[in-house]
Amino acid sequence: MLVECVPNFSEGRRLEVVRALEQAIASVEGVAVLDTHWDPDYHRCVITFAGEPQAVARAAFLGVAEAVRRIDLREHRGSHPRIGAADVVPLVPLRGITLAELVPIARALGERIWRELGVPVFLYGEAASSPERRELSFVRRGNFEGLPRAMQENPARWPDFGPPRVHPTAGATAVGVRPPLIAYNVDLDTPDLEVARAVARRVRESGGGLPGVRAIGVKLSSGHTQVSVNLLDYRTTPLHRVLERVKEEAERFGARVTGSEIVGLVPEEALWQCAEHYLGLRGFGPGKVLERRLAEVAWGR
Repeated sequence: MLVECVPNFSEGRRLEVVRALEQAIASVEGVAVLDTHWDPDYHRCVITFAGEPQAVARAAFLGVAEAVRRIDLREHRGSHPRIGAADVVPLVPLRGITLAELVPIARALGERIWRELGVPVFLYGEAASSPERRELSFVRRGNFEGLPRAMQENPARWPDFGPPRVHPTAGATAVGVRPPLIAYNVDLDTPDLEVARAVARRVRESGGGLPGVRAIGVKLSSGHTQVSVNLLDYRTTPLHRVLERVKEEAERFGARVTGSEIVGLVPEEALWQCAEHYLGLRGFGPGKVLERRLAEVAWGR
């Protein structure tokens, strides 16, 4: 069985803290850190790692514990929404395990984070305790600063583990189970944040845009802006369709796309889709990739 975990931590400026988070996760035997992405504008880092389910859960807990020790949200300002030092901890099935089978592991992880670290935990995605909590945006609404009041005023915003109050420095954490997604940022040449937000509204599913797309507009320190996208199902909405739709909507406001980036890792199938589309290829797939065929021959597959 193979599980991926992609925790998002509220630290993107102090490299020594990012490295400490990596080391805490990598200290668990049987876990491999695959990628680390940090961004000073978002003030956020994303660490991707994988292993067998229980080892991944232990590593995720140690990463959260390190974040609680090192990150003080009272001093944190960044462009990305967040409720916690360890903001979101998703578990993703890769091989030999289903979404449903990961749910009790996520719940046990959430309970441990509350019991041992004193950080309240919300369950989201396939692990959600109510339909509205399936959406991370519902759980994170109001950010760290607004969450305490939301908890006081609305029992629907109480955490799944812990009392209705945030940890004073580490806030709260969202632990969930979800399929693989692609985190994709598209840069615009406009400094106007309202343009980026308008483009994001038109692109995302909730605004009548593309299925499985979540998007927000973000201001960058360069003076330009960005449309930050989570693509939940690249088979339904391919990556190239997201890019083309952002270009189209940006042009309505006189803006242009200047570049884009993948945050974390991307399934190679999503890149094959892009190659097929932009190059007009027929019958393209993994068997046409030199390194992939060499690896298959080397492994005797």
